[in-house]
Amino acid sequence: MCLETKLSKLSNRILFSEVLFEMHELKNGIRLIHQHTDSPVAYSALMINAGSRDELNHEIGAAHLAEHLIFKETHKRKAYHILNRLENVGGDLNAYTTKEDTCIHAAFLNEHYARALELFSDIVFGHKITKDAFDIEKKVVSDEIKSYMDNPSEMIFDHFDELLFSGHPLGNSTLGTIQQIKKINIPSVEQFISRNYIPGQIVISSVGNIPFKRLVYFVEKYMSHYPPGTKEVSRQVPAVAPSFSVSCNKKNHQVHCIMGRTCESSDRKFRIAMTMLTNLLGGPGMNTRLNMSMRERNGWVYHVEASYTPYSDVGVFNIYFGTDKIYLDQCLSQVKRELAKLKNTLLKDSQLKKLQQQIIGQLAIGSDNSDARMLSNGKSLLMYHHVDNLQDICKQIIDIDARYLNDVANRVFDHLNILVYQ
Repeated sequence: MCLETKLSKLSNRILFSEVLFEMHELKNGIRLIHQHTDSPVAYSALMINAGSRDELNHEIGAAHLAEHLIFKETHKRKAYHILNRLENVGGDLNAYTTKEDTCIHAAFLNEHYARALELFSDIVFGHKITKDAFDIEKKVVSDEIKSYMDNPSEMIFDHFDELLFSGHPLGNSTLGTIQQIKKINIPSVEQFISRNYIPGQIVISSVGNIPFKRLVYFVEKYMSHYPPGTKEVSRQVPAVAPSFSVSCNKKNHQVHCIMGRTCESSDRKFRIAMTMLTNLLGGPGMNTRLNMSMRERNGWVYHVEASYTPYSDVGVFNIYFGTDKIYLDQCLSQVKRELAKLKNTLLKDSQLKKLQQQIIGQLAIGSDNSDARMLSNGKSLLMYHHVDNLQDICKQIIDIDARYLNDVANRVFDHLNILVYQ
C-alpha cells in the first residue's frame, strides 16, 4: 500500500471518529467551547488573554504572582476551602501563567461541573489579596526563581528571549527576577488583575459528558453578571532586534546552546509548515534529523530539540542542545548542515508523505488526551478567535507541498542568533 493511500485512510479514520465542538458567547464577552466525551471524567479551564507581556514596567512579575494569589483567598473562601472544593470530591485544581495567557484548569467527575465552574468564577472574580498572603507568595515565587536559576537548560531560554526581544515585554521572564519581586506591591498586582481579568478576554474550555445546554446554563449562572470590561493597554509588536552571538561563562559541566530567531506567526499555513519543519529537525520523535546525526551516529549530545512558538504577533524558532565542551563546534556545524539541506534541497515525495503521516499520527494521539485537547481548544479560541477541527488541520497538512516547505526554510533558517552557556 502506497504512503499516499495510507495517509488518506489514516486521516479519514481520524475525521470519522472526531467529535465536533460546540461554542457559545455570553453577552459580556466570555466565550465557551465544549467537546462531548463519554468518559466519567471532565476537564475544564478558564483561560485569560493576559500574561507577562501585558505587564507594565512597574508590574514585572505581577502576572505570575497574581496566579498564585487568586488561590489564597476570596470574599467567601479561605485557601483551605478553595483547595478542598474540588479535591474533597477527587478533583484536581491547578493553574499556569505564560507570556500571553493565564489558565486555571481542573479535572473532576462529570457530576461536579457546577462545583468547578462556580469555583473558577469565585477565584477569578471574587479573589481578595491580603498582606499576609502577599508576603508569603512573594517568598514562594522567589524560591521558585532560585530553583529555576539552578537549571541552566531552562534558564537559557529566558536569557535567549531577553536578547531576542531586548527592551520589549516578551523579553521578560514570566517569573520576573528576585529584585523585581521584592519591589512589587499589592496595588501593582491588583491593577494588573483589574485591567486584564475581564470577561471580554476570557474563554471557558470544556471536554466532558454533559449536555451543552446544561453547561451553558452553569456558565451563564456563575459568570454572566460580570461587566464585559475593555482591554485598556494594547500589545506592542516587537521590533526586530540586532543579531547576536553571545557566550557566557557559567562554569557548567555541560555546555548549553540555543540557536534561533524571530519569524512570522499570523499566517496559518506558515504555522503548519514551521511545525512540520521543526518536527522533522528536532521534534518529539527519536528519528528526527538532528537526533539521528548528533546523538545516534556521533554521541555528541544526550538531548537536542527544535521548536516553534507562535505568539499573537510574532513567532520564535529555536534549536537547543546540551553537549560536552569538546563537541560544541561539531554540534554547531552539524545544525547548520541540517538547516542547509532543508534550504537547498526539496523533500522527496516519499519524505514529504512520511512527514505528513507522522504529524497526523501525533495529532491523533494528542487528541486522544482529553486534558490536552481541552487546553488546545481554549488556547486556539483565545489567541486566534477560531478553532480548527482535526479535519481542517489534516487537510492543511496534506496541502503543504515540498516547495512551500523549502520556501519557509529559506525565509527562517538563516542568520540565526546564538547563545551559549559554558
